[in-house]
Amino acid sequence: MYHINMYGQRKERSIFTFIIPIALLLVALFLLYKGGRRNAVGGIGEPIQTPESGHIERTIDEWRLLIDYDYAYDIEALVLHTKNYPETDIGGKLAPKDLALGWGTVAAYNKAINFHWSQSNRWYYWSCDTYSEMEPVSLPGMDAATSVSIQSANTHVIAADSSVKSVINRIRRGDHVHLKGYLVNIIGMGSGGKSFSWNSSISRTDSGNGACEVFYVTEAKILK
Repeated sequence: MYHINMYGQRKERSIFTFIIPIALLLVALFLLYKGGRRNAVGGIGEPIQTPESGHIERTIDEWRLLIDYDYAYDIEALVLHTKNYPETDIGGKLAPKDLALGWGTVAAYNKAINFHWSQSNRWYYWSCDTYSEMEPVSLPGMDAATSVSIQSANTHVIAADSSVKSVINRIRRGDHVHLKGYLVNIIGMGSGGKSFSWNSSISRTDSGNGACEVFYVTEAKILK
């Protein structure tokens, strides 16, 4: 390609002049899509859980699993962060994606407050640059840190079927989602006498080891 310069001479223009900016734009769009975006959603209430009984059995590779329903669980939430895990063990095959979910004032002020959310090793973490900026999330009679803790949760997501799995695979940070299903306890037996267990938290106020929800999802929607 070429253009005419001010002296009337033709000057060749490298094709890379056009390709490089386009490539950089595509990379930026890919990273934005892959990582999601910071968002805020007001008016989201607490998750609803009601006692439930029942179970299903599932076989994955050499594992025979009993998935026992503990509570029916209905949650509308803002996705604060997501983390994919390799499907190299039974936990990864069951729940290859964790969602850090927020509601209440955490979801409402997530964009205004400079939260730093992250996930690793099946845990989620958060921090904030200054304590004073967290004040808007404080609930009556509670400090801001406690308010964040009880209005957010790390969730191990198990898809009930392929259509639910397809929706979960599309969920990104910043999405407003509605998920229904069951908080479950899982017992598994593998070849060679191997065993596996995974128990869900049934409280929003706990923390530390065992505080994550193990969520068998039967319905999943991305609201926006």
